[in-house]
Amino acid sequence: MQRPTDTHVPIWADEAGPATAPLVVVIHGSMDRSTGMVKLSRQLDRAHRVARYDRRGYGRSVAGDGRHPGPFDMGHQVADLLGVLAGRHAVLVGHSFGGNIALALAAAHPSLVRAVALYESPLSWEPWWPGNTAGAAAVASAADPEAAAEVFMRRMVGDARWEALPERTRRTRRLEGAAMVAELADLREHRPWAPEQITCPVIAGHGELGSPHHQRGMRHVAEHIAGARLVVVPGCRHDAPLSHAALFAERMVFPLLDAEIA
Repeated sequence: MQRPTDTHVPIWADEAGPATAPLVVVIHGSMDRSTGMVKLSRQLDRAHRVARYDRRGYGRSVAGDGRHPGPFDMGHQVADLLGVLAGRHAVLVGHSFGGNIALALAAAHPSLVRAVALYESPLSWEPWWPGNTAGAAAVASAADPEAAAEVFMRRMVGDARWEALPERTRRTRRLEGAAMVAELADLREHRPWAPEQITCPVIAGHGELGSPHHQRGMRHVAEHIAGARLVVVPGCRHDAPLSHAALFAERMVFPLLDAEIA
């Protein structure tokens, strides 16, 4: 399905699972797209309705030239997610930047959010957040968003994997740099949610092998949101929803869904 936005660039979304089952929405991070959440979606859609979507500026949520005109601030990210929800209540599962969108929506529209699972989401507005992360390097290269996208991807997947991609794919990913740079800069400058605004159940998770700043960030979330629970996913890094989808679902998502059913 496609849902219009205020910029007239449609947000691509898809749903799977029983139509009358409880809704789960999976939200991808920066320089990713809904395909990165497919394996996780398949772990959930046997008994739940699962929606995934390409966030503005990524994947199929772009204009004909492969770009999105923006804006990319958190208010527009939340509005896009509201369009996917279409008035329905949901459990939100956010990977990386997507976790902040989930919590921002929970803060602004608490009646729509049953629970939130977030995994290694950046808290880059915090004064202790390091300035040498992949996201920080991308923001520092904001004058050339396409170059920033390549720098980010090389840091995330490695030079060999990046250079093995077809040139068409690399060009597509470079074009997503404008969305990445703008959304990460906005996140650094504007706190998207406050702990006291979050009233739903929350699981904050990081990989056992996750970066120290991601581990600290998720501990911070668990310590400051009332009732939130910290989960450490064994043997995992930042890409756990893709690399260990079944384990991720078991540790991060099913506990929230089981609590909802109970």
